[in-house]
Amino acid sequence: MIVLETERLRLEEGSLNDQVFIFNLLNSPNWIEFIGDRGIKSLTDAENYINNTLIKSYKEVGFGLYKVILKQDNSPIGLCGFLQRDYLDHPDIGYAILPKYEGKGYTSEAAKAMLDYGKSTLGFKTILAITSSKNTASQHLLHKIGLNRKYNEKYTKEGNELLFSIDY
Repeated sequence: MIVLETERLRLEEGSLNDQVFIFNLLNSPNWIEFIGDRGIKSLTDAENYINNTLIKSYKEVGFGLYKVILKQDNSPIGLCGFLQRDYLDHPDIGYAILPKYEGKGYTSEAAKAMLDYGKSTLGFKTILAITSSKNTASQHLLHKIGLNRKYNEKYTKEGNELLFSIDY
């Protein structure tokens, strides 16, 4: 199901047919370094991730991480969407892109459209984001799309994640 479109991208729900894409994305260097190893070592693991993370979220909370597709050739290039974490008061935006597509503005295009979708369609009044203190590219993107650092201190006990927010 298509959730939204931008000039260059289409965002739609992930499906079990996305195993190879999910396997590649979740094993990409930036995912491993900044999001964390999810233990996706086989296509079966990727299928389980799709079922237990993507599809489960669509069904249980009505939104989730969506597959970002390049319109020009229908290639899946990343994920972008919202997560409802039990330890946060508001949904948070998340995104990741395959290394081949980094630096072309696709992530900011998808994230900006997703913020608009969250505000206008889902009715979110506040959207959060969490990023690693080492992930300066993600921090720059969050500022670019209108989020600001919520606290001056680090978000986690380990002191390695920063919390960002936008209010509507």
